Amino acid sequence: MASELSIQAASEEIDLVVDEIRSSVIIEEEFLETVLVGLLSQGHVLLEDVPGTGKTLTANSFAEALGLSFSRIQFTPDLLPNDVTGTYIYNEQKGEFEFNEGPIFANVILADEINRAPPKTQAALLEAMGEGQVTTEGDTRQLPEPFFVIATQNPVEQEGTFPLPEAQVDRFNIKSSIGYPDNDGEVELLRRRNDRSAPTPTVEQVLDHDRVTALQEVPETVTVTEDMLEYIAAISRATREDHRVQVGMSPRGTQRLYEAVRAQAVVEGRNYVTPDDVKTVSRATMAHRMVLTAESQVQDVDRNDIIEDVLEEIPVPTVEAPA
Repeated sequence: MASELSIQAASEEIDLVVDEIRSSVIIEEEFLETVLVGLLSQGHVLLEDVPGTGKTLTANSFAEALGLSFSRIQFTPDLLPNDVTGTYIYNEQKGEFEFNEGPIFANVILADEINRAPPKTQAALLEAMGEGQVTTEGDTRQLPEPFFVIATQNPVEQEGTFPLPEAQVDRFNIKSSIGYPDNDGEVELLRRRNDRSAPTPTVEQVLDHDRVTALQEVPETVTVTEDMLEYIAAISRATREDHRVQVGMSPRGTQRLYEAVRAQAVVEGRNYVTPDDVKTVSRATMAHRMVLTAESQVQDVDRNDIIEDVLEEIPVPTVEAPA
């Protein structure tokens, strides 16, 4: 489907969103662009951070800047699947059961501390993330479009957490981390807290529903040469052959890498993909999809080191700008 937006216009609108969020939220530009790659590639984003790094504020700020509806789901040990998807409630006046939509029915979903909930409730997101729909008591309902999940989880070594199943982790196109602010950023946080008379910065709407939908169509217009297709496939295959990896990139993971690479080209304002695009998104799209061997886990092998080794091993193609 041809997009009504050019690559350059899309890149400029992305810059506007990033600038607007950064005007109110102390956060790195690179991180915001990574999250937007997830949105442009019509995927979802998983953030692993300790509490207090601004995950909720960031997700809400994205929804505000994009002009989309926002819903936060706080995952807890007693949260039930129907608490996420919705349930039927008996209407005494009408004498019938009516479906009451759950918080999943919004454009931007913050699934907060998703690994605090048991696996059965975590799985309630699987169909929604994969198919854009939910099924309750045999009835299937479509979710709003666009549908974008930003899930957060605490580091797995913290108490009271349930590791996400591999099938659910694979549903996230991007896994990243906000991290701690640098020194200047933390001082600015204190400065804002110190000046109580100043109004709290707010994020203004930059885009709207139709514009976001148009943005998501733009990566389809990005050119990917045959050499780049071979390069992306070779990288995925190399993860399956590495002795430190028990399960490497799946074919679905390869497709998600391809989609993220095209989205990264749009962020850069280019109508073609380069090896640098692959390198930029590789950690965020590949690391969480690899399952290490037991020996590698004992030795605390870093998945990112494996990715760096793979990128060094695979010959880099030469790509020229299309005429």
